[in-house]
Amino acid sequence: MLVVPDEAEPRVEAVAVVEGDAVAVDLRDTPVDDATLPRSVLLYVLRTLEPLILDDAVAQPSFATDPYIVQHKARSIFCLPLLTQAKLSGVLYLENNLAPGVFMPGRTGVLKLLASQAAIALENARLYRDLVEREARIRRLVDANIIGTYLWKVVTRGTRKVPVLVDANDAFLRMVGYERADLAAGRVTRDTLSPPEWRERDALTMAQVQATGSVAPFEKEYIARDGSRVPVLMGLAAFDERRVDGLAFVIDLSERKRAEAEARENERRYREVESALAHASRVATMGQLTASIAHEVSQPVVGVITNADTALRRLKAEPPNVAGAVQVLERIVRDGTRAREVIDRTRALVRKAPPRKDLVDVNGAVREVIELTKGEAAKSRVLVHTGFADGLPPVVGDRVQLQQVLLNLIVNAMEAMLGAGEGPRELWVGTSHAGADAILVAVRDSGPTLEASHLARVFDAFYTTKPEGLGVGLSICRSIVEAHGGKLWAGAAAPRGTFFHFTLPAAGSPAAQA
Repeated sequence: MLVVPDEAEPRVEAVAVVEGDAVAVDLRDTPVDDATLPRSVLLYVLRTLEPLILDDAVAQPSFATDPYIVQHKARSIFCLPLLTQAKLSGVLYLENNLAPGVFMPGRTGVLKLLASQAAIALENARLYRDLVEREARIRRLVDANIIGTYLWKVVTRGTRKVPVLVDANDAFLRMVGYERADLAAGRVTRDTLSPPEWRERDALTMAQVQATGSVAPFEKEYIARDGSRVPVLMGLAAFDERRVDGLAFVIDLSERKRAEAEARENERRYREVESALAHASRVATMGQLTASIAHEVSQPVVGVITNADTALRRLKAEPPNVAGAVQVLERIVRDGTRAREVIDRTRALVRKAPPRKDLVDVNGAVREVIELTKGEAAKSRVLVHTGFADGLPPVVGDRVQLQQVLLNLIVNAMEAMLGAGEGPRELWVGTSHAGADAILVAVRDSGPTLEASHLARVFDAFYTTKPEGLGVGLSICRSIVEAHGGKLWAGAAAPRGTFFHFTLPAAGSPAAQA
């Protein structure tokens, strides 16, 4: 009986029964059980890897209680391991029930020689079976056409060793636009498939396969039969330690690349629309301040006219009052500068320009917005309180966009207090440090407190609490702040009112560099 070890349990591969001159051989593939052979004998040989001879099994105390020996009254037993280089290939079990002491040392020598030859034959059979099974698995993988695959082999051409494509499945051929006839005719080669700029990388890839046996998946391009480029994800592995042949898998990335290109184009269009919407929102907000801005400009202009008239009179006097005229002209310069600053701030917020990445002095930017809204605050009878932290680091970003956020928050706060009727109207605007590497900007009003349901949705696009509002201002503000690596949120102020806070990462901090 031939028993072959298995990962789960030993299995009986063949049984031969001799009766007279007749030999009956029964090929099997069944697990060992107590009805087939004495399990205790088999386990002993498997454990010790030594031959075992029992002259009379029923008389051996160590094995006499084995269920098989008890049932079959087994007499002479010879069980020997089949070893190849100390590795167990199988177990040969011989049994004679006619007489005890059949397997004498003189008779077992030939059996041991046959056993060694049988062990070699079994090992060769196992290696061949493994090879056949491996090739069958590879062929199933290739023929499944789930992904593109091809077989490669290293051949010697002159003094060079060159990898060639031996076979490929239909999925790979479709990927590169070739037919199987092209493959058979030798028209599908590395030189025809790989672009010139990839030749150096191809050489490094094969060198890595020769050194390690495999290459991790990487992206490259193939040239299809029609001349187009096919982006792929591929990897290679050698079959064995010789590393002269192996398998490559190839996944077509064309759809993914198209999807990525479409995503980038959609992102670009989204940014354009968002920028246009932010500009429109900025212009709309400035439109609400038109009267106040006109008042801010008209005051210094009137001062310029009045002072110019005074200067003319002093210069026409007899004798001319030059010193007095100089004083009046200095006031003209002051009023003109003031008007220009108002106009410059207004133009900066209204003009449409691409986002910039500059170092921004937050305190200076906040002061400019407060100065711009000073007239509207006076008109609405709003008392503005300010507080600026010293030593604030600059932030990296677009000054106009950040000022748009603050302008929107201040105008919203003024409108909220106007809608609250009579009562104190106070607005607090300030800056402070937010940890070691961030800046906090705060806007708080004394108007009505927003309900929790409104606070939860106040930054949603097209959600508004104002009858004539569009609901895009705060949504754009949050997008701007988050694009600068910061965070914008709102909450209920005590004892009444609403606050809006936003943080910005300081220049040079990890968040600003992300």
